[in-house]
Order: sequence, then C-alpha cells, then structure tokens
Amino acid sequence: MAIRTQQSISGFIATDPQLTMTDRGEARFYARFGQENFHREEDGSFTKLEPSFHNLVMYRATAERAFERFTKGDSFVAEGYAHEYSYERDGQSLSGEEFVAKKIGHDTARTRYEVDRAPRKVAAQETVQREQERAFDPPVSRPTTNTPMLGR
Repeated sequence: MAIRTQQSISGFIATDPQLTMTDRGEARFYARFGQENFHREEDGSFTKLEPSFHNLVMYRATAERAFERFTKGDSFVAEGYAHEYSYERDGQSLSGEEFVAKKIGHDTARTRYEVDRAPRKVAAQETVQREQERAFDPPVSRPTTNTPMLGR
C-alpha cells in the first residue's frame, strides 16, 4: 500500500492568532506565519536572509484547539495544503495564497513541552476540574473563641 503524503510547512507564528466564525458558523483560525530563509554559500556556510511571511488558516475543531495552544512566537509544523484565492477590494481584483492546515503541532526541535497522554476525554475532565478548583474561593474562617455555647 502506498504512503499517503500531504504538503507540510514549518515556521513560527508571527502575529497574535485570531479566532473568528465563518458564514456557516464554523470556527476559523488565522495568523501570519514566518519562515526563516538561508542562502548556501560556495564554501558550504549559510547566510541568514530575511524571513518570508504567509497566511495560515485552520477550520472547525482544529482551529479551536490551535487557538487555545498557540501564541505569537511559537514554532510549529503543519500538514495541509496551499490554497490560492482571489477577491475584490475597492473595485480591484486581488489574489493571495494561504496554507490551510489540517493538523498542526509544536516543532519539537525548537520547543520544550510536556506530553499529556491521558485520553482526551479524561484530560478534558481534569482540565475542567482544575479550573473549577482555581475559581473556588474557600469561605473565610472566623476566629474561634473560648466562650461557652448556649444549651450545654
């Protein structure tokens, strides 16, 4: 059986990610991403060039999870496809290109992190429980006194 392949990119999130809703009511993640560029010199060394910047989008649950986990400056690897599009603005016909990511993760060569291997449902329940515990303010305890109680 043949190996299924997809296009992939790596880079860094260059702008604060945005989460919006499409006309169909689906979540849409958008951010500009940068890619480092290098030129190989004749002696085998590399000269760093200016980074290039592009559009990154994701949809539905992938968009929501990415918005929770990624921030400006994060290095990533994504799988998906390049999408060329055209639109009109102020009577002018414009075109652009974006990378539509189906899957995305932090770049392990450039990111330190811990892996939570708990099943997703269990992990989600634990996260909710932790958030509820943080939000709970225990009642203020009153100072105790040595005065006798009535009725005893």
